[in-house]
Amino acid sequence: MGTVSGGAERGRIRAVACLAVAVLLAAGAAGCQNEEPKPAGRTGYAPAPCPAPNVSGVSALGPEFSCGYLTVPENRAKPGGRTIKIAVARLKAAAARPRPDPVVWLTGGPGGSGLLDAFTVIRHKPAINADRDVVFVDQRGTGRSDPLLSCPEIDAFTRQAVTLVSTDPETTRKGVEATRSCRARLAGMGYDLPAYNTTENAADIADLRTALGIKEWNVYGVSYGTDLALQLLRDHPHGIRSLVLDSVVTPDRNLLEGLWINAADQYRAMFAACTAQPACQAAYPDLQAEFAATVRRLDRRPLTVTVPGEAGSPATTVVFDGYQLANMVVVAALPPWALTTVPAAVHALAAGNGLPAAKTVLAGQSPPGFVGWGLFYGVVCREQAAFTDHAKVRAAARAALPDFPDRVLSLLPQQEFVARIFADCAAWDVGRAAPRVTAQTRSGVPALLMSGTFDGPAGTRWAAAAATGLSHSRTLRFPGLGHSVFLQSGCARAILVGFFNQPSGGYDTSCVDTLTVPPFATG
Repeated sequence: MGTVSGGAERGRIRAVACLAVAVLLAAGAAGCQNEEPKPAGRTGYAPAPCPAPNVSGVSALGPEFSCGYLTVPENRAKPGGRTIKIAVARLKAAAARPRPDPVVWLTGGPGGSGLLDAFTVIRHKPAINADRDVVFVDQRGTGRSDPLLSCPEIDAFTRQAVTLVSTDPETTRKGVEATRSCRARLAGMGYDLPAYNTTENAADIADLRTALGIKEWNVYGVSYGTDLALQLLRDHPHGIRSLVLDSVVTPDRNLLEGLWINAADQYRAMFAACTAQPACQAAYPDLQAEFAATVRRLDRRPLTVTVPGEAGSPATTVVFDGYQLANMVVVAALPPWALTTVPAAVHALAAGNGLPAAKTVLAGQSPPGFVGWGLFYGVVCREQAAFTDHAKVRAAARAALPDFPDRVLSLLPQQEFVARIFADCAAWDVGRAAPRVTAQTRSGVPALLMSGTFDGPAGTRWAAAAATGLSHSRTLRFPGLGHSVFLQSGCARAILVGFFNQPSGGYDTSCVDTLTVPPFATG
């Protein structure tokens, strides 16, 4: 889920004293240890050829990568139960004499593919692997790991959902039926669905470091990967040298209660930035009021938009109701980013032309087969939905956006599969995590937190909240950027490389002061 603001890997703890671990015990750490914790039984790493293709439709990883699989218990509470395999790709450092502390890359979702990220990350400069290896992981249930807990049923519904009225109860019924169908199929295959959660996920990552023989490494997390990184640091602090959190989600803040709050922050930031740009202000002089009025109008009278097909493909229908518009702005902050086109799309839609907005919606859809739904629902349902309810979430939404219709706020902003999460979680039925999973991470490991000021899925509030538990941390805000700062900003990448080299301080962040909000399109 793209629901965090800044984060990137940094950390390793060189030594853990009993006094420091006493704090972690309250948060559910296993105990006070002066020695390296041993990995779970039946855990081991074996090299293997890199997947070819890396992901269906994506080119294979190049010769600079080496790959393998980490075998771990599916459920560590069930000795003798089945084992699963975690896919790993290690990117070799460009330097002839690399530093000894690699970076481990924890991707978002939950349910995204770290190996797919690897294909993207190597194209960006400055290179994250300039002088240290980078370890990419397909977290349990995702990507090239075995099993991949994908759901063609849910993928098909999410493609259909844009053609339906979002707030129609029949749309919810169809979505829940797809979720229930996938859950029944996976459970019938014998998978222990409650075991696909952050507690087990973090244990996998801790075991991977030991299995690879890495004394200490730096942890980069993006989106859900920041939640995973924080729980890894909290529950398995050994060997973490530094921590980078990009687009931060923190375990002690309920994600679902904050989604509309973050969206409201994004709306305000973007409309204020439009007003501050003379061209945008001249083209759209009352954009904020126009946006809210159009959300209300479309809630009453949805607009059907036909998007012509390309290269012989059929046309696509998109139904714009109030929720679809409100959510389009939020999703525009996710890759592939469409933030600079939002004012023009909102203004056109207010005038009855929904084509630019419809193209934005279609561009933001996830391709089928890319999401590990077992991990997505195992995390969001057990660790978020189970600790709140629909009434609390709607109350927070009304307080943040009092001018929005109740029907719009009855759903949640984000990708389509988040909108009806309480109904979906009832169908997925994986119970409730232990309360310690929601404990704040407290640590003195050097940490860098990065947020985009237009990141509606994650916002900047969660980065500030996470930083209160990280005594040796620094938080940076990047103007005009959305979700995943690393991929959008060369400045962010340069800072990240500098931080890994000098996590205790002295790295250069001055480029942030030179950044401005990119100009909005007005054509």
